[in-house]
Amino acid sequence: MAKTLHITNGDSFTAVLEKLNISGDIITWREMLCEGKTSNDVGSETFWRQRYEYLNRAYKITKDTFINKTLKEYRNLCNQKTQDEIVLWFEYDLFCQVNMIAMLSWLKKNRSDASIAIVCAGNEDASDKLYALTDLTQESLKNLYKNRVYLTKDDIEYGDYIWQLYCENNPIRLQNAIKQNKSQLSYLSKAMEAHIHRFPSLKNGLNELENKMLQKSIQQTLNSKEEIVHEMLKDQGVYGFGDIQFSKMATTLRPLFKSFNPVKLTKTGVNVAEAIENYYPIIRNDKEYLGGTPKYSFLFVEDGAQLLKL
Repeated sequence: MAKTLHITNGDSFTAVLEKLNISGDIITWREMLCEGKTSNDVGSETFWRQRYEYLNRAYKITKDTFINKTLKEYRNLCNQKTQDEIVLWFEYDLFCQVNMIAMLSWLKKNRSDASIAIVCAGNEDASDKLYALTDLTQESLKNLYKNRVYLTKDDIEYGDYIWQLYCENNPIRLQNAIKQNKSQLSYLSKAMEAHIHRFPSLKNGLNELENKMLQKSIQQTLNSKEEIVHEMLKDQGVYGFGDIQFSKMATTLRPLFKSFNPVKLTKTGVNVAEAIENYYPIIRNDKEYLGGTPKYSFLFVEDGAQLLKL
């Protein structure tokens, strides 16, 4: 039996890892826990039911797809019980970091016997650029693996603690907890700060990324929804979102656009972008969750970067 179990952040990197000739079994974590409602008991019936309901509603993911892609791979993970070492291959961004702490929470409960290490891509050179695992050469990846970070019990406890807070309906507690990060999870605080910026702004009812989408639509000459999505993918900081997430965002904001071809805002869209009008009463949706928190139950106050409970 293999001595090492590798858990990757997605199919793209799994394909890369398979070519690296690093020994061990590979499990692909196929989830996007940064979106939709989450419960802290990773892998429970409630957890998977909530995840399926969200993915089906938001992205029309069918039950067959969910079972064959996500649940079968999760069951495969549950059957991996013999490896001495478990290596998590994740990245610096919010998308990856939320999945990573959910994984740490699960491992703490189910594989406390194993040694846990992380290979986390991000700052890889003297530049400000943050790298994805798939951006790196085979040599760089092997070097990252060689220098993988072995997590202490305290690191795992902290990752689990942040996951529990992420799944609570109290993001103010989460915001305070990430300021105390003394763990080896070095990208977690920045990612969670980005999460806090996903609550609607007090100024106009849209969050950081939604406002960025409107600003790009004003400042750049864009000719299609696909071009807006492409621009958001290029300039999203530490969110790590994919095209389907930005496409969904554009659809949500569609009433503020006069046209997508070319991209042009309505008068209300321009007023919202300039914080002359507040879009909160119109965009509010009680089914939208960020972790364990209804998205529209808190406002983000830019002055002081604080959350305000409604």
